[in-house]
Amino acid sequence: MKLRVLGCSGGIGGAMRTTSFLLDSDVLIDAGTGVGDLSLAELAAIEHIFVTHSHLDHIACIPLLLDSVGVTRSHPLNLYATGETLEILRQHIFNWKIWPDFSEIPTALHPVMRYQPISVGETINLNGRSITAIPAHHTVPAVGYHLDSGRGSLVFSGDTTTNDAVWPVINSIENLRYLVMETAFSNSDKNVAILSRHLCPSLLGDELAKCHREAKLFISHLKPGEAEQIMQEIENLAGISPPTMLVNNQIFDF
Repeated sequence: MKLRVLGCSGGIGGAMRTTSFLLDSDVLIDAGTGVGDLSLAELAAIEHIFVTHSHLDHIACIPLLLDSVGVTRSHPLNLYATGETLEILRQHIFNWKIWPDFSEIPTALHPVMRYQPISVGETINLNGRSITAIPAHHTVPAVGYHLDSGRGSLVFSGDTTTNDAVWPVINSIENLRYLVMETAFSNSDKNVAILSRHLCPSLLGDELAKCHREAKLFISHLKPGEAEQIMQEIENLAGISPPTMLVNNQIFDF
């Protein structure tokens, strides 16, 4: 597996792109603004999109991707998410008011896009690659994803706050190599982090104390203008390995 970071910021501006990852050449994990940097040929090669949750910074490019290359497709693109998330997208995005419903274009029998509901704990196997939805705790129904090539695993937390349910899952992954955790706010905004169900460095430290697997830690979803402060506060935490800030175009090979 090769996972390329298309976007990992908590906002936009300059080179910042919101959350999106390209797995090999045919799978997206979330589809934030980073997807817009792909060529038309790269967009047309995408067969599957796995969505963590319905917030705009994670789904912004799905409608535009479908509109740009949908007519070139000979079979539907699969959109995976929990049933709750798919229903939000149906009601509020693909509702013929904000955007056409591509699950009915050109016909309901032969659509450009097909909704594929998944549940927490469910694994989708794609040509030797395992993608499993894992628990997340956010303001809307949400999941993270465990990506497993057989040789190694990467866990992406998605947007989440304190989340006891996920750590038994992570601690059971024997081939875990990489752990990508969101930390959206600095400690000075801890109240905002709690209200919006994100993490700040002190909350992240509490969460990592529950992790009993060795893995290289990467930090995503930092708010624009706060990245240096957030990373410094994480580095000051006792008892954790030095973290790395996720950056665009970083590639994980596992």
